[in-house]
Amino acid sequence: MTGISRFLWAGAFVAAAAGTMPARAIELTSPQADLYTSVSIPPPTDSRMPVCYGFGCRRRTFLDFTDGDRKALTQILASGKASAVAERAAIQKAVIWFDKRMGPIIGTDKRIANADIRAGADATNFDCWDTTRNAASLLLVLQDWKLFKYHTVGNPRYRGNFLVGQLPHNTAVIVDKTSGVEWVVDMWPKAYAQPPDVMTAEQWQSER
Repeated sequence: MTGISRFLWAGAFVAAAAGTMPARAIELTSPQADLYTSVSIPPPTDSRMPVCYGFGCRRRTFLDFTDGDRKALTQILASGKASAVAERAAIQKAVIWFDKRMGPIIGTDKRIANADIRAGADATNFDCWDTTRNAASLLLVLQDWKLFKYHTVGNPRYRGNFLVGQLPHNTAVIVDKTSGVEWVVDMWPKAYAQPPDVMTAEQWQSER
């Protein structure tokens, strides 16, 4: 099965499970696709995204976007049309919207910053793999809806250099269309409903 066929199959599988017309698959790069195949979940479509929690996507559900959801996210992204800086601020607001939309449903409205296995309470928290998948999925849907003017969704980033005391960490990424600069959209260091970190990937790569 080719990569494109696999993504189309995933969209059809989601639609069949929901008993609806086939959802339109979103084209993914290989690193983006790995976010989903590595934990055996279907990738986002134009109308649905997987939601991971419980550390390493051990718990998962789906967000089926309603007309109201789409209207709210369209309005949020419209507030960022003035510049790339404004669009990144709007993306932060969209991630907060996602957190508030799903938190009361799956229990992550109790989540803490920097949660990992040491924090316990896996049922109500995201680790950095969960936040990377969730942020990337949301960004891919927003891009598919053509709500971005200044950015595209990049490949997820990884860091982890034990020699300098840097622990492993992952994040979703957007790319400035004009400059080519990568910016991370990182939910993990922030608690529930707080703005995600948005900084250049170069800066993020050097942090500990």
